[in-house]
Amino acid sequence: MNPFILPALFLGLGLGTTITVTSSHWLLAWMGLEMSTLAIIPLMAQHHHPRAIEATTKYFLTQATGAAMLLFASTTNAWLTGQWDLQQMSHPLPVTLITLALALKVGLAPLHSWLPEVMQGLDLTTGLILSTWQKLAPFTLLLQIQPTNPTLLIALGLASTLVGGWGGLNQTQLRKILAYSSIAHLGWMILVLQFSPSLTLLTLLAYLVMTFSTFLVFKLNASTNINALAVSWAKAPALTSLTPLILLSLGGLPPLTGFMPKWLILQELTKQDLALTATLAALTALLSLYFYLRLSYAMTLTMAPNNTAGTMPWRLPSLQTSLPLAISTTLTLALLPLTPAVTALLTP
Repeated sequence: MNPFILPALFLGLGLGTTITVTSSHWLLAWMGLEMSTLAIIPLMAQHHHPRAIEATTKYFLTQATGAAMLLFASTTNAWLTGQWDLQQMSHPLPVTLITLALALKVGLAPLHSWLPEVMQGLDLTTGLILSTWQKLAPFTLLLQIQPTNPTLLIALGLASTLVGGWGGLNQTQLRKILAYSSIAHLGWMILVLQFSPSLTLLTLLAYLVMTFSTFLVFKLNASTNINALAVSWAKAPALTSLTPLILLSLGGLPPLTGFMPKWLILQELTKQDLALTATLAALTALLSLYFYLRLSYAMTLTMAPNNTAGTMPWRLPSLQTSLPLAISTTLTLALLPLTPAVTALLTP
């Protein structure tokens, strides 16, 4: 891609998200979401491969549908209440429609089926942007509206944790596994959104850090399926020994960072007399933990490469910078002791 076009697209991505995050008017928020979508489309289609073009088309149609629903719901709200302000959502019909539109845009179950297919058609760098940066704007809007139907959010959250765990069990493609991991984590955030927005924000930040680390590890190894992970020990033995810890942190095992949001969410759900919901969420987390353990097992313990193409990367040194990976890996593994300080910082 032209080096002058790439910064312009990244500027469009940043500007679109910034407009949505700082807006108080639904029309402006919609405009920011559309700018972000239009900016990432060329990045997704830059590799002129049929799979990438297919993924880009699916993403565009899905996001256009979500944006149309959001614009329709905000117009309906303005018609019913005379308000365009994000904080003045009082009628249950537009609130429900906007919640479902934003759920479609981020990929919450049962509106999730586009996400694994789109992720599979992208390179790891664009997949990283789609899994992290593109979640910020819709989640900002979800945090600002006041939900009138708590059952809807709990149903979306439990469905997402279940689908995210179940869908990843039978996958061998790393990008699809990360897509289902994203769906499961988004479900945890939605579960606690109406009770503690600051805890949702903390979970989102922890998810961003852990997913950033995981994508960078796979990018450093140039791995797109489980079999390709088996040669990573020859290229980066120190990183290979740390990667299972990163994956287990995504799974939410103590004493790693990923345990912090799950622990606090289960505690908050129990305080709200939702012990059954908390139990179901904790059980669905075991499904996700299984495929994280499977990746750890494939990367460090057994699988030898069984083809010539798999052995070639051993002799090709990586020229990628490792500083971002070092910083994010440290945060992914060691933030749990700072839980009181982090929660105090995010609690208003």
